[in-house]
Amino acid sequence: MSDGSDRVAVGVDLGGSHVMAAVVDEHGKIGTRREIDLTDLQPANVVTALVGCVRQALADAKGRTVAGIGIGSPGRIDVRTGTVRYSPNFAWRDVTLGAMVSKELQTNVQVINDARAATLGEHTFGAGRGTRNFVMLTLGTGIGGGIVMDGKLVFGDGWTTGEVGHHQIRAHHGFVCSCGKTGCFEAHASGTGLLRHLLDVAPSFPRSTLSHKARKLGSKAVREAAQAGDRHALEAWSRWIGDLAIGLANLVSILNPERIALGGGVSKADEFMLAPLVPRVRALTTMADPEGFQIVAAELANDAGAIGAATYVLRGT
Repeated sequence: MSDGSDRVAVGVDLGGSHVMAAVVDEHGKIGTRREIDLTDLQPANVVTALVGCVRQALADAKGRTVAGIGIGSPGRIDVRTGTVRYSPNFAWRDVTLGAMVSKELQTNVQVINDARAATLGEHTFGAGRGTRNFVMLTLGTGIGGGIVMDGKLVFGDGWTTGEVGHHQIRAHHGFVCSCGKTGCFEAHASGTGLLRHLLDVAPSFPRSTLSHKARKLGSKAVREAAQAGDRHALEAWSRWIGDLAIGLANLVSILNPERIALGGGVSKADEFMLAPLVPRVRALTTMADPEGFQIVAAELANDAGAIGAATYVLRGT
């Protein structure tokens, strides 16, 4: 029998097009990982793919004490019951994901929001190590986030704490957000927001020489064009940095974190993003100490969600 020193959990990163399951130990190290593409987002079919992926990962974890399965899922999650109350990515409402997976695998299953899982992973083993008050943002198609206060991941009364993408930064003359409001942080400062800024600056950019070097026009193509010196892309990048700075300064004023980590595709620009961003955030910070926080790139990349979901299970068992 194990003395607990060799305990692992399976962390699952559930996305709109794939599911990844990884065996994670108590030091945040990933052993076996398996990934399966999703072709049908109906709950029963997703559960079948997820369970198959987990079983493949568990097959290589023999001899270790498995504490359970942690699932990071998009949407508003009731963490007490493992129910996905609403997920626009999947068009799900009140799907009992945790219970469905637990029935198949006959083990402890915990479900939390994917961005909150990534936050826990980064706080414990990544860019947030050593902090008590920490904010994590993922800059992708939208903006996901999570908040750690006094060393604990915060869920809030309705389990939605961290949905920072939907506070308004430009209520007038802003981009319309997918949530229906105008000028949301997400609409302006996500990867999609960067593309919107570019098309606002130069609608003909998709036909430019630089953009043809990319397979499709997206935030990566815009970033690479800006780094290559394209003037339209640079203007869009500057506007995007400005809107990102406004949102981050708001978070600094409200939460007063020690450190903010930025993950997601756009954040891979590292110093090209941080060098102009940090001074703008500090210039917009008034009541908090403008030198009292750090803004850094996330460290765990695409593994943060699986590591965080597994850690959530290991901490609770």
